[in-house]
Amino acid sequence: MFRLETSKLDIAYEERLIVEDLNIQIPQGKITALVGANGSGKSTILKTMARIMSPKAGSVLLDGKSIHKQSTREVAKQLAILPQNPTAPEGLTVTELVSYGRFPYQKGFGSMRAEDKRMIEWAIEVTGMTEFHDRPIDQLSGGQRQRAWIAMALAQETDILFLDEPTTFLDMAHQLEVLQLLEHLNATANRTIVMVVHDLNHASRYAQHMIGIKQGKAIAEGSPVEVMTSDVLREVFNIEADIVMDPRSNVPLCLPYALAGERPKPVAPETKVVNSAMVHAAGRAEHRVQATGS
Repeated sequence: MFRLETSKLDIAYEERLIVEDLNIQIPQGKITALVGANGSGKSTILKTMARIMSPKAGSVLLDGKSIHKQSTREVAKQLAILPQNPTAPEGLTVTELVSYGRFPYQKGFGSMRAEDKRMIEWAIEVTGMTEFHDRPIDQLSGGQRQRAWIAMALAQETDILFLDEPTTFLDMAHQLEVLQLLEHLNATANRTIVMVVHDLNHASRYAQHMIGIKQGKAIAEGSPVEVMTSDVLREVFNIEADIVMDPRSNVPLCLPYALAGERPKPVAPETKVVNSAMVHAAGRAEHRVQATGS
């Protein structure tokens, strides 16, 4: 089922066409990852689908209606976007930031309703930020800051959430922290999440649907198994890569080894010896486990 899709979408910066005749569909209730090389148009597509940018031609359809012809307030009740590297005024606390997510529901400068306060508290709690609710944003770690911004988007109470490279500039632990939070929100609250992802293996691990973008065109679209193939990665990223299945999550992982057209470097003899020893050791360990019945 698709609530959100593009139809013959053209996007341009002044006269320079970035995206041409784009037709993609976003599955409802799933995490979709837009992947592609730098400058491929991923963020531009995301911003246009989220109504931050206007198309040159074509349309973005939300429930069959052009999103750019709907009022800002009505759209804000249906989708939220977390841009890349958002910034907050100095001294702004987590609760104050999250309260901004209730703007679409405010009438004039009226005080917060009980429902607004409930949603703010829920968003802070579900993102694990309760203990930091009165902490200024600029005193948080990178992962905590990103969770606070996600809480603001959640307080907006929308079914669709857009994120533009939500793990940029975060270390490995904080990247996992944010991605696992998004996975949790998708699984427990049925949020439709669309995100631009730089790391292919993160996209494959946390998204159920992937779209490979090259020069503003959708080259491949489908499940990670359908998109994470050597042929697709060669076309989209201009790389040669081996694809292996993750033994824990059973999703494809990308192991790039050369630019497209380059000959892979031969494996050094000592590496072969080490790899062979590791394989034999693993085999002996498995034999011991089977023998003991463990």
